[in-house]
Amino acid sequence: MLDAQLRTEIIVETENRTGLLAEISRLLGDMGINLLSIALDADSEEARFRLLATSQSYARDALREAGFAIEERDVVVVELPHYPGFLCRISEALARKDISLTDLHVTVSNEGNTGVVVFSCSDNGRAVQMLRGR
Repeated sequence: MLDAQLRTEIIVETENRTGLLAEISRLLGDMGINLLSIALDADSEEARFRLLATSQSYARDALREAGFAIEERDVVVVELPHYPGFLCRISEALARKDISLTDLHVTVSNEGNTGVVVFSCSDNGRAVQMLRGR
């Protein structure tokens, strides 16, 4: 059905400051590491980045060496067709299996035929199996 994968996401929690995203993206970019997905939640005091990179282990190590506190967690990554209602179909299918989402972010280009969805839920492994049609 869909190419759903269980991946490990890097979580960086740090004091928020101006230029933080530039600092992290420069650090990884200078090492030749592409960001596949990044989400940011911040307030005036703290920032929390969730990211997937082309090389998670190098990204994790580089961020640690730069002094960032790192956590890792499993997430589901799935590429979905980009047309109205498809995300609804997927989220309804998860709900029918009593799988609840805890966070989600999506990237889609306006001209693209697909979008990449990164999420975590109450049962990531079961979600991957369901999305793969097994």
